[in-house]
Amino acid sequence: SRTKTHTCWFSYYSHFFSSGSRGEALQHGQSGTLPHFMEEPVDAYIVKSNPIKLRCQARPALQIFFKCNGEWVHQSQHMSQEHTDLGTGLKIREVMINVSRQQVEDFHGPEDYWCLCVAWSHLGTSKSRKATVRIAYLRKNFEQDPQGTEVPLNGMIVLHCRPPEGVPLAEVEWLKNEEPLSTDNVINTKGDHNLIISEARLSDSGNYTCVASNIVAKRRSATATVVVYVDGSWGEWSEWSVCSADCERQRSRECTAPEPKHGGRLCDGVALATDNCTGGLCTQSVENSSDVALYSGLAAGAVTVVLLIIAVTLYRRSQSEYGVDVIDSSALTGGFQSFSFKTSRQANPLLINSSMQPDLTVSRTYTSPMCFQDSIDKELMAEHSLLDPLPDLKFVYLEQSHSSIVAFLGVAERADYHVVSHPQTFPRGLAPDYRGVAVGTTLGRRSRNLFTPQVSLTPSRPLHKATAVFGHAGGRLVVPNTGISLLVPHGGIAEETTWEMYMIINQQDSSVVSEDEPEIFLSPAVTYGPPGLDLSCPIAMTVAHCAEVTGDNWAIRLKKQVQDNMWEEVMSVDEESTSCYCLLEAHRCHMLLKHPGRYALVGEPLTQEAAKRLRLAVFGSPDTSNSLGFSLRVYCVDDTPHAFQEVAVGERSRGGRLLEEPKAMLFRGNSFSLQVSIQDIPQLLWSIKPFTTCQEFSFSQVWASNQHPLQCAFFLERYSHSSSQLSCKISVRQVKSEEQILQVYTSVVENEKGVLPFSSQSDCTITSQTGSRAFKIPLSIRQRISATFDTTNAKGKDWQLLAQKLHIDRNLCYFACQESPSSVILSLWEAQHQDSGDLDSLASALEDIGKVQSSRREEQDSEFAQLG
Repeated sequence: SRTKTHTCWFSYYSHFFSSGSRGEALQHGQSGTLPHFMEEPVDAYIVKSNPIKLRCQARPALQIFFKCNGEWVHQSQHMSQEHTDLGTGLKIREVMINVSRQQVEDFHGPEDYWCLCVAWSHLGTSKSRKATVRIAYLRKNFEQDPQGTEVPLNGMIVLHCRPPEGVPLAEVEWLKNEEPLSTDNVINTKGDHNLIISEARLSDSGNYTCVASNIVAKRRSATATVVVYVDGSWGEWSEWSVCSADCERQRSRECTAPEPKHGGRLCDGVALATDNCTGGLCTQSVENSSDVALYSGLAAGAVTVVLLIIAVTLYRRSQSEYGVDVIDSSALTGGFQSFSFKTSRQANPLLINSSMQPDLTVSRTYTSPMCFQDSIDKELMAEHSLLDPLPDLKFVYLEQSHSSIVAFLGVAERADYHVVSHPQTFPRGLAPDYRGVAVGTTLGRRSRNLFTPQVSLTPSRPLHKATAVFGHAGGRLVVPNTGISLLVPHGGIAEETTWEMYMIINQQDSSVVSEDEPEIFLSPAVTYGPPGLDLSCPIAMTVAHCAEVTGDNWAIRLKKQVQDNMWEEVMSVDEESTSCYCLLEAHRCHMLLKHPGRYALVGEPLTQEAAKRLRLAVFGSPDTSNSLGFSLRVYCVDDTPHAFQEVAVGERSRGGRLLEEPKAMLFRGNSFSLQVSIQDIPQLLWSIKPFTTCQEFSFSQVWASNQHPLQCAFFLERYSHSSSQLSCKISVRQVKSEEQILQVYTSVVENEKGVLPFSSQSDCTITSQTGSRAFKIPLSIRQRISATFDTTNAKGKDWQLLAQKLHIDRNLCYFACQESPSSVILSLWEAQHQDSGDLDSLASALEDIGKVQSSRREEQDSEFAQLG
């Protein structure tokens, strides 16, 4: 309605202007030109809740109106006045409007709130410039406070200061001892607000404060204390004194050129020197002293010989008592070996080329993609009578040295059946998402042969595909190091039949599902086949995703690619469906599927708080064309193992080194960009390519990256070959949102590399296991559970109770359509727990069911007793 109203009065004025009389035109000064703006609206900032005025002035002008964010401002909101230019006699019209804070806050467009003026004359219209209106603010905390330092006299003082975020940008001034700092020729405050004093004087010692201010407020940083110290130095020696009665002379000097100040180093050496007189200055004294020295020397020699004879005699007697006459000198030295450890920067043992020795007693555990280690060998009891339905449930706990308590099922009222298991029988997560990447230290114990200068990091299998032949016994298929796996249940393939099955991770050409929908890919697109695969029960496929699923910020759907590369929805993960099943976890999604094809998880953001996880990593390598050059490459990829593996393989081929443990951050769907900046570069040792210290990815580049790595590079150069260490920080920050810091501390000298795999299981290349080795639940136990729970019995045991206890009780209509609901539930449990090494959750669920049965039995016995 507002637009319609604006259109009405706009049409009215247009008609008025076109039908005006010649007299009116002359009255308003029609001179054959379009309106000319004498004053245009200027950019403005709203401080606190005070509205601002925008002003326009034009001549000749019959009327002027404001247009804000593409819409006309109603005439009632205009304040206008008109006067005559005394020089030309033309009418000058001036118009003003008020813009409030509420108007700016309520505007949610792709750019800042803006307004412009449109002026009319009889010949047409003219537009003014756009003026933006922004809400002014200044955060409280500085992004970087200056740090105290101690520098020698004539050394360089560098104090870093990054003011708080603000609109408009804050201006910075420096205080010294609470007084404004004078800016003479030795002080340079650069555009990055750092304070640099090229040659420090004693008077430069003091307390420095960085003060940031804009039209809203003024903020003070933490105070940094600067101490300019002076190392002491000797001046000239004094003249030698006259010879004393002892035929000696002396001279002295003082540590006053300069005198040490403010904790400076004292002078090395002595302040008083003594020398014998020579050149006939005291001949008699020298002769007398020579005689005394001769006799004294003879006496001392005699005493020494006697003591030596006595010592040798006592030593031989002592040695003969032990039957030893000869001492091997190697016995004194062979048992010891000297080591020299550098201990700089002890706080972070994960840094590449850190000079600190790795601590082999420290072990870390990382969530890993699926990867097999050892074959599974289960020795089961004789299986007679195991296929009959369970009359009751009984539990036996076996405690092993390195595993949790494992529960197994019994088969009779009072019979206990034990399953014997070798240690490390079940597959476990073995390596982090970034396995195979060279870093400069070890995590956990490992054998000595890993400490070799060169480690082969070439994958032995294709990165994006896995194939295997499966039969009636089923098995598991894994694309190594990607978080993608597929489980084929026992009995899913008919007897005496085999299928060569495969999984392929497809690289998408497009970063969005379709141009008409706001959906983005949250996982890789995965194809499993072959197309004609005939299964009697669904397979379980696990796919890693990057969505932050806390809260109701996403609508996540499973989609399948059909003809013409179009994607159709299979189901929403939050809805009921009988065609397939999705179990969404924080980092993975487990899907029960029966039809081969290409699948992917896609998400539609419902709010601006919808976020995807990013994995951040920094790699480095020397510049091959410049012996003093070193490049840092920062990657921002979706937080899935497959996406990071793409980066790792690429860096491996170019000789890159992982310089800091990768970190995760949330990137929100609020349309703000991602900024990557390098900070705290040692300015006296390194330089960086100009205008590259801060780089930026647009929102759309990051939001719809779809597994394709975003990369930015920083090119640095050291001033001399003696500078072998590089330390700096990489800040990755989404505007008005989260920030993550990557700390770099590394040696840049090629021969100081300590290239080691990040984990002892650095190359996971086993892609399949078949038969019983692929499953945690022994086949006989699985069959007994299915036989027990597939049909409801008098004791209340059914598959719905099993699903409830295993926390898989959503979308139960899917299981109800299966021939064996319990078997499908157990397949989903197998996929969900493929990284863990025990059966605790299943045992706990069965134990709870057993307790429920016991409670019901006691209630029935009590009722019978009352009846009796």
